[in-house]
This record gives sequence, C-alpha cells and structure tokens, in this order.
Amino acid sequence: MTGTVHIVGAGLAGLACALRLAGDGRRVTLYEAARMAGGRCRSYHDPSLDLVIDNGNHLLLSGNHAALDYARRIGAAGELVGPKECVFDFLDTRTGERWRLRPNASRLPWWIFVADRRVPGSSPRDYLGALPLLRARSGATIGETMNCSGPLYERLWGPVLLSALNTEPRQSSAELAGAVLRESLAAGGAACRPLVARRGLGAAFIEPALATLAAAGVAPRFAARLRAVEFAGERAAALDFGEERVALGREDAVALAVPPWTAQELLPGLVAPDEFRGIVNAHFKIAPPPGQPALLGMIGSLTEWLFAFEDRLSVTISGADRLMDEPRESLAARIWAEVAAVTGLPGELPPWQIVKEKRATFAATPTQQRRRPDAATRWRNLFLAGDWTATGLPATIEGAIRSGDRAAALAADRRA
Repeated sequence: MTGTVHIVGAGLAGLACALRLAGDGRRVTLYEAARMAGGRCRSYHDPSLDLVIDNGNHLLLSGNHAALDYARRIGAAGELVGPKECVFDFLDTRTGERWRLRPNASRLPWWIFVADRRVPGSSPRDYLGALPLLRARSGATIGETMNCSGPLYERLWGPVLLSALNTEPRQSSAELAGAVLRESLAAGGAACRPLVARRGLGAAFIEPALATLAAAGVAPRFAARLRAVEFAGERAAALDFGEERVALGREDAVALAVPPWTAQELLPGLVAPDEFRGIVNAHFKIAPPPGQPALLGMIGSLTEWLFAFEDRLSVTISGADRLMDEPRESLAARIWAEVAAVTGLPGELPPWQIVKEKRATFAATPTQQRRRPDAATRWRNLFLAGDWTATGLPATIEGAIRSGDRAAALAADRRA
C-alpha cells in the first residue's frame, strides 16, 4: 500500500497502530480530539496534589506480550518494574491475616500443594474449581460455570476476576475469564509477575511513543474531533473535522481508535458495546511506610488494590458504579481510613484526589461480549481499534495494544 493511513484517536490503541505502521515505513496521519494523547491511559499534573498522577492505576503482567513489545519498541521497557518472581501480597481486612500468593514459574502448578504459597484456608483441590472457565461455552456467565462462594473465591478468584473484568464476576463472561486465566495463572508464574509503571503511565506508554513517532515524522493533530465519515459505496471517501475536510485517495485507509459510543455515531449500523462499568481511583500525597508492598490486594474492604509509589499511595476500586454519586470528600475519608489502618500511617486525611471514570470499560457480560465488533468493517478501507473491539480479552492495556496492532496489519495488507 502506498497511501496514507489516517488514524483517529491517540489513545493506546491508536498509538500502537501508528507505531506499527510508521515503523514499517508507512505514511501515517494521527488525529486526537483531546489536547493530549493517552486516552484513559495517561498521566497529568494534579494541582491539588502538586504531583504527576495517573488517571487510573493499571497493573500489567509479565505475560502481556503485546504491551511489553510496545514498551520495548519505544525504549520504555525499563519503566515497567516488578518482582523477579511472581508474588502477590494480600490482606484480609476482616481478620488481619496477611499472605503472599506465590505461583511457581512453570505451567505445572506444584505451588498449590505448598501451604505457604497458596491462599490460607484453601486446599489443592479447591483450585480445580476454576478449571471449567478454561473450557467455558460462549454466552455463559462465571456464575453459571464455577462455584462463586467459599474462602478461595472470596480471597482470590472473586477479587482477581473483578479487577480483570471490571464487572461483578457472577454476571461476567466466563469466556473472557477463561482468556484471562489462560494467559496468566494457567501459563505459570513466569507469565504472572506483576508490573507497574514506576514513573506513571505517561512515562511508560505515552511520552516515549510520541517521541518515537516524532522521529518517524508523525506528529499528532490535537483538538481534531472527527465530526463525520463520508462514504462512497464500499469505501470511506472523506473525513469531516468541521473546519477541515480530508478527502481520502484510493490507496488511503482509516483506523478508528475511538470509544465505542463515538464509533457508533460515526459508522451507520455499527453494533458495539453499549453498557459500561465505572472505576474509582484515589490518590493520597503521602510516602508509603517502610516495607509497604508495591501492590497489596485488600479483601473485605471498600479498597481493593493499594499501590505504593515513592510519593503517594493510590487505590483502585473496580465495578464502582455504586460510588459514582458519593461525594468525593466522604469517599476519600472512607478510603483513607482503611489505608491508614493497614499501613499504620496517621489517620488524618492527607492531601488527596479522587478520579471517577464512569465509563471506564465495557461491561464484561456475555451480552456485551457478543456486541464487540471485529477490526475489519464492511468498508474496505476502514478498520476499528480499541479495547472494546473483539480482542478476545477484557478491556485492558494488553487488549488495546493488540487491537492497534491488528488494525495496522489490516490497513497495511488492504487492497483498494
């Protein structure tokens, strides 16, 4: 293909698409409606904290091959840090019991036979309860596929699946849960090492990507909101940005890396996810105490995951629709009371920020899973990218990057 690929959206999916194409010497034009890149995966300076924080806390795993390849290609692999072995710290806030989940590196899960490597109160046989997820039928929920009760579910499967799917697990797609397990615990501890962006998402995924694109001659056009796509038969013929109309040549292609609601407005007849779930993130400007784990799973509390950075403590609460209308002040106080109790820090509320994402991800239910479209569309030169497309994974960083890679491959192989 000798034409230009017009990529609309500079979130992770759009950036991944642009990097693939530009790296292969393709001509790329990148548009973004906002005044900054990154979408839901971004860092910004928060004036109330006088800190650079992420709009949301994101955990990656060592088995997220697309995300790690992306980081390597932009020279940011060193920004993702974590333990040398698979280790997850947990605390049951109801009993005060702490433990470390330590799966062994190989696929043969001998760790479940070692008491201090598995969840307290669980037996090796208990872990077999998740096996049906690996062969779940399409359209089934987790609640229909496995037993969603008991200590192991409360202390492991429930919290892990809620964070991965951002939807109440019992109502969630067993197919998506199986995909998560196949690429994590079922692949062995070598695929499960937790990784976090040590200096934030911007330094790990966005700023070096923009620098890499700039070196290839690609500069995003910010504040460029696509108003309409004009069609001519089986092709997209023009992009209407309001004050600018971009006519598409016969060799040109379009990759739409926009949210699903925007894609549905632009593309007639597009079926896409239309039900979403929220996430709440809380940031507290206070240094973590000595010995605080970089990531702590908290069971039986409002707080679900506690991240420790050098200059702050951050909390993530998934499936948080119930919290969207709660005043930010009371929410911060509730969360900090839990964090102070488990860290031993003073109970006085430090400087804080609450970030609510009402439509953080699509609802990972079987109904919404069926609504996810393929990257290819009925228009021969128009393709979709985004974690809401049919990536085979929930709405994650890994899924977003895979979607961008796939859209790039389709655009590069297209024949006008």
